[in-house]
Amino acid sequence: MSSTPQATPKNPSGWKSILKRAWPTIRILLSIALLWKATSGIDWHTLLDSEIKMEPMWLIAAAIAICCAFICGGLRWGFLMRSVGFEGSLKSYIALYFAGGLINQGLPSTLGGDSYRAITATHFTNGDKLSETKQLDEELHHSVDLGHSTPKLRLSFAITLVDRLLGLAGNNLLGGIGLILGGATLAVWGQDLGYTVMAVMLLAGLTIAFVLAWGPSRQLLQKLLDRLHMNHAMPGVKLAFAWPTNIAQALFGIGIHSCIILAFSFCLRAYGAEAPIASLMIGLPALSLLLMLPISISGWGLREATLSSVLALWGVNPSLTVLASISYGAITVLSVLPGAYFLLKRK
Repeated sequence: MSSTPQATPKNPSGWKSILKRAWPTIRILLSIALLWKATSGIDWHTLLDSEIKMEPMWLIAAAIAICCAFICGGLRWGFLMRSVGFEGSLKSYIALYFAGGLINQGLPSTLGGDSYRAITATHFTNGDKLSETKQLDEELHHSVDLGHSTPKLRLSFAITLVDRLLGLAGNNLLGGIGLILGGATLAVWGQDLGYTVMAVMLLAGLTIAFVLAWGPSRQLLQKLLDRLHMNHAMPGVKLAFAWPTNIAQALFGIGIHSCIILAFSFCLRAYGAEAPIASLMIGLPALSLLLMLPISISGWGLREATLSSVLALWGVNPSLTVLASISYGAITVLSVLPGAYFLLKRK
């Protein structure tokens, strides 16, 4: 693998350049509009007069659950990166994962958190130091053209994508289980949708495992990776999707998203509300899919509007759901603040 990844800056012109510059502002306005929509129906005077007794210990428990999710996510990504030859300790990958999470919370950046950690990880050394820091700064402040980048940088982005796919698989599996358990409350076809999601995910997992286990198909995949100049990616792909590690990866992914569900449940309990676990197993995975659309800043507004509508089907007070969601968002920001140490240390 080459040790000098390059970033090729792109200079969009015309309306594309205007839209690119305006999009962060548009996302902020959309988040504000969605948050206003979610809170506009709340009778704050009645809510305050109800003398809700907030229990801070539940919020602390939520922060612990969110931190556990980020630590586990960083461990998974670190093992994947190390399996394909990248340097750095697991502790460094966890710290970088927190930094990426902080960027994804809306920290001003020309790159998303995933891109930031994929680029920065290519500069890790055995001593957990960052090499070629000037070049790293240049790469982080320009758009990356993967078509003209070095194999090392392309490999880092590919493994980061694999990590994201594992997270998506865990999210979808948990959502499918939730639909099977409580989909009948959502809609007549809710439970059937749950079985369909589970069947699709299991079939996809078995298909990929078969491709990696059968010699001819594995060789074709290796040739494809060679053509894309990612010939070192196969160990990471096997660690993620080959039998029987794919079972462990699925369970681990479900566990990470279960921490997120626990965290939101704890936020509800902090305000004296409770939601059936099945409702959260439906609402939060669905929200995670919606958050893949770049229409809000870290889910603000979209999270409150979605969850208040979904949990109302199980009799949860929408006002308390919005309060819990705002608390959850604030706790998430606080939980990833340790990533600021990594960012400041690099500077």
